[in-house]
Amino acid sequence: MRVTQNMLNNSMLNNLRQNSAEMQRSMEQLSTGKKINRPSDDPVVAMKGVDYRSELSKVDQYERNMSEVRSWMDTSDEAMNEAGQSLQRIRELVVQASNDTYDQDDRANMASEVDEIKNHLTELANSRVNNKYIFNGANTLEPRFDIDEEGNRTSDNANNDAVEIEVSDGVYIQSNINPENAFSEEMFNSLDNVVDALRGGDLEEGEDGAETRVSQFLDELDDHSQSLVNERADLGARMNRADLIENRLSQQKVTTNQLKSNNEDADMAEVIMNLQMQENVHRASLGAGARVLQPTLMDFLN
Repeated sequence: MRVTQNMLNNSMLNNLRQNSAEMQRSMEQLSTGKKINRPSDDPVVAMKGVDYRSELSKVDQYERNMSEVRSWMDTSDEAMNEAGQSLQRIRELVVQASNDTYDQDDRANMASEVDEIKNHLTELANSRVNNKYIFNGANTLEPRFDIDEEGNRTSDNANNDAVEIEVSDGVYIQSNINPENAFSEEMFNSLDNVVDALRGGDLEEGEDGAETRVSQFLDELDDHSQSLVNERADLGARMNRADLIENRLSQQKVTTNQLKSNNEDADMAEVIMNLQMQENVHRASLGAGARVLQPTLMDFLN
């Protein structure tokens, strides 16, 4: 086959275009730090990148869910801690009121304190996180107890269902407690009876005549306190599990980010070396092209 000058010119120009394209690609990798900058560069790498980003998006959502769970649990634990201290204070007042050295006026003052503590417990039972009532089961839009203008307490909206939040693929964790074990209607009824007994001086014989009203109240308060402690212990176990899930999500995020980096990020040392080599080839091509591309009569006429 006869090789003409035109064939040499076209071959040289094609090679120069290919060298320029390779240099352009290396310069893009160097400036962006990525192996590919468009799906057409490598469809397999691009598809894997989509999968890794989808996984990271799910992990981020689970971490937000865990943050919500943690808020509920921490607030519940603090509220039950305050409730336990409040019940202990009421118990101390009942024991103190049973002492004959205190007269009716003193007991009336104690009744006022118990009444205020009861109101505080009602506020704790209506605690909210992000405008959601955390001690009313799945009915998070309504308080567990309603207080009318006369101070009467009602629990028509009470709900004890579990609130479960997804914190991993197919894994759910209960974020609330069973409010019936911590802020039951029976507990508040017992406190009402304590207030009435203190104000009425009714701290003598019980209805059966066998045990004093003081012992009756103390047993009831101890039962409510123990129920609160048991519920708090159950919450503590779930908080420990939440810690493990948070650690696993954090490790999963690190691992997925590493896989995404290995898939997409360019090896900068290799990119720089390739770019330098392509520049050398490009210079050599230009030098060879200057000798191969012979001027024609048209070049002189122009």
